[in-house]
Amino acid sequence: MKRFLPLYFVFAINIGFSQSVQSPSNKISVNFKLTANGQPSYSVNYKNKPVILESALGIKLKDKPALDANFEIENSKTATFNESWKPVLGEQSTIVNHYNELIVSLTQKETHIKMNVIFRVFDEGVAFRYDFPKQKDLNYFIISDEVSQFNLTENQNVFWLPGDFDSQEYAYNETLFSDINTQKIDLNNGIGVKSIAGKYAVQSPLMMKSATGLYLNIFEAAVVNYPIMHLNADVKNYKLSANLVPNTIGDKAYLQAPCVSPWRTIMMSNDARDIVGSKMILNLNEPCKIDDTSFIKPMKYIGIWWEMHVGKSTWDYAGSQNAQNVLTQDLLPSGKHGATTENTKKYIDFAAKNGFDGVLVEGWNTGWEDWFGNWKEEVFDFVTPYPDFDIDAVTAYAKSKNVKMIMHHETSGSVANYERHLDRAFDLMKKYDYPAVKSGYVGKIIPRGEFHDGQTMVNHFNFVARRAADYKLMINSHESSRPTGYGRTYPNYIAAEAARGNEFNAWSNGNPPMHETILPFTRLLGGPMDYTPGIFEIKMSYYDKTKTEQVHTTLAKQLALYVTMYSPLQMAADLPENYEKYPDAFQFIKDVAVDWDESKYLEAEPGDYLTVARKTKGKETWFLGAITDENTRKSEIKLDFLSKGKKYKAIIYEDAKDADWKNNPIAYKIRTIVVTHTSKINLNLAPGGGTAISFEPIN
Repeated sequence: MKRFLPLYFVFAINIGFSQSVQSPSNKISVNFKLTANGQPSYSVNYKNKPVILESALGIKLKDKPALDANFEIENSKTATFNESWKPVLGEQSTIVNHYNELIVSLTQKETHIKMNVIFRVFDEGVAFRYDFPKQKDLNYFIISDEVSQFNLTENQNVFWLPGDFDSQEYAYNETLFSDINTQKIDLNNGIGVKSIAGKYAVQSPLMMKSATGLYLNIFEAAVVNYPIMHLNADVKNYKLSANLVPNTIGDKAYLQAPCVSPWRTIMMSNDARDIVGSKMILNLNEPCKIDDTSFIKPMKYIGIWWEMHVGKSTWDYAGSQNAQNVLTQDLLPSGKHGATTENTKKYIDFAAKNGFDGVLVEGWNTGWEDWFGNWKEEVFDFVTPYPDFDIDAVTAYAKSKNVKMIMHHETSGSVANYERHLDRAFDLMKKYDYPAVKSGYVGKIIPRGEFHDGQTMVNHFNFVARRAADYKLMINSHESSRPTGYGRTYPNYIAAEAARGNEFNAWSNGNPPMHETILPFTRLLGGPMDYTPGIFEIKMSYYDKTKTEQVHTTLAKQLALYVTMYSPLQMAADLPENYEKYPDAFQFIKDVAVDWDESKYLEAEPGDYLTVARKTKGKETWFLGAITDENTRKSEIKLDFLSKGKKYKAIIYEDAKDADWKNNPIAYKIRTIVVTHTSKINLNLAPGGGTAISFEPIN
């Protein structure tokens, strides 16, 4: 690691001061300015062309003067930082963190409140945050709004989600910036979305592309003790501004100095691969705070889960017809309960036979008869199994097969109840040697009136990860706020859902074919996603002839997702019997790694296609995944990422000539060739299709 001291200081600067800082390569520059009324502002250039026009900075406080004007500069300083660090798990074994920094120290004239604005400029983008030092004039304070603006230069092509403070589980809209209109969206609950005089709330990260081919992404990093930032979009003037998620009484954040805001990030490049491959969000988070990380291990798992989504079984033991008996626990079995001892043993057998690390079981614990949509304070206790789930027998059987069990905690949104039971729930996991838990937050949040994306819930999600680290447990959260790189600081926060996952294909209009080509440019920038790929029986009519729902991909694309959708916790989501019908295709899921030494983004275009090659951690094997949207795609891939002087057996899992996500999704073929680093491979992707390739050295 190398850290250079500040290059220079400037003292007692008057209004009108401006200062610039460049990225290490000088491609990106940021100019900070104090306007005539003492308002801080900034602008950004890329290759000497404007990307962000002059945009205001500042914070509004409750019951205090706003920190957005009347400032003067006490001093400023710049520094250069360059380090390499090793993530516990990741897409790369080593990550470079290289940036130039500008810190501007401000004092408001009337209030004497001090606020620092910190900029970090990387070769792939810009980040800024607000820093409040300890001071007598600002101790405990309440943020009522954030002034941060992002004023664009033109009408961009935008991939956006409506600003629902409680959910990111939407399919992406691809429109011009001027055509953003959240009034047309069928919202889950309508909470948190506003449209005022041509201004619409959308979520970050917001991925954009200009007519000149510049890719732009606005996001945030290191959201700690702060609400998630959504964005107000002024569609007529191409302007964006921070829209912080409020709590139940309308306040945004409660803070105590010294403290900092999250980083606001702007990534930019003429090459989409620079955006999707960026580690800027991770680099803006604090280093790992866990001393012993030996318990944090990648896992490939199966589970009692998809069978409930397709209607084969249920989460509840008794069925809704017995819900009135829940309070007395006088439950009568419905005969469709999935999480039985016998069924779990079948999954354990399948995991052991095929080399999987773990088995997830949902619906194992009491409370599912009366959990959804009732907004009840106490539904689950997270420790009491149903009568037909013998946790002792299951644990012993899994241990005999060298398979780990993965715990499931559905909170039904009752966060207060979960926190009351958390230590007892973790104690149970340690007793039965469960290494990881999948948590769920379906429904409205209790405490009532809080949002999934508010400060209270951000603190909760981070607290659970920290508390789990005390128990040496890993966390995979679903229906949580989307990650912003906190997994660097607490790498036991191994994965999250926080987006529209594969499950929607079982019982809704599903995820359009372009969905998986957008997520790596948006949701996955903040951390691994538990997308649950690997569905082989694509059409839900297989289970019920009256159903029209289906997965909007080919089978080959489902294989490719194991490479393109990074996660060190990957599920083979389909039913064991469906994999047994296609053993040759299933071999790729058995073989593919989940932790990597190196990742190469070979082709990328948001909404259209993505091709990624990854090298297995500590091995010479490589895997490649290529996916497309609803259009066919042909490309030629150079294999120069392979090691020189070696030959590899390439097993290619690809769409058949007549494959089509809608009409013929299971049509695939497998071929094997010998390649070297000088070879090229032609990819032929069907509509909604993909290609998956394994490269095994043979000399």
